[in-house]
Amino acid sequence: MTTGFKKGVFIAIMLMIVAFLAAQETVEEPSLFQQMFSGPGAYFMYVILFLGVVVMVLAIVKLGKLAVKEKFDAQRFYLKLKGYIKNEQFDEAVKVCSNFKSKTLGFIFWNGLIAFNDARKAGKSGRELRDTLQNAFDEAGLQQIPKITSGLYWFDLFAQIATLLGLLGTIFGLILAFQALANAPEAEKASRLTNGISVAMGTTGFGLIVAIPTMLIKGYLQGRAEQIVNDIDEFSVKTINQIHYTIKD
Repeated sequence: MTTGFKKGVFIAIMLMIVAFLAAQETVEEPSLFQQMFSGPGAYFMYVILFLGVVVMVLAIVKLGKLAVKEKFDAQRFYLKLKGYIKNEQFDEAVKVCSNFKSKTLGFIFWNGLIAFNDARKAGKSGRELRDTLQNAFDEAGLQQIPKITSGLYWFDLFAQIATLLGLLGTIFGLILAFQALANAPEAEKASRLTNGISVAMGTTGFGLIVAIPTMLIKGYLQGRAEQIVNDIDEFSVKTINQIHYTIKD
């Protein structure tokens, strides 16, 4: 477990504690927020809140990988590499790639070029050398690219669960409200029904409050992941073609 993930979990737990204390605080006229966390749909509210905290932690971890760790000028990297490849300075090209092995694109290029360079030094040429190069890039891509998009499906799942839990909490709250209404004095029935419905509907609202930002976060992360994968595809093809020009049959 990484340090960043541990910090995210710690922050999430602290937020849960603060929310719990705020909801449990007693005053003469509790706020709507406190009513929702202490009324008929309280259990559902806490589960939805937990989902929201989990989404926040996952978003921090995934954002750190896609927007920080994978931040990379692929065009500039390719142009630098292209110069070494044109001059058949493959040892230098491997050294350049080794400096960026922490990036997905850098690792794929390093893996492909080092396999090609070793095969070239071993005396391979022509079709055999081209196949070695292509296989090395394909192997590294199959190994690394799934890691970029991994975990994004959780955002869809949590958004759907938060929405459904909100609806379920509303139904459960309304059932309890009508049960209380049946046993209430005539003068209090209208106020109890109104209060019960307002608190029960809060679970649906809170579920949407969690679900909508979750989908927006997922959309951004999905777009960022697709951009990284597109860069890998584009510059891998360009690099392989550039190397093919240097291979003699």
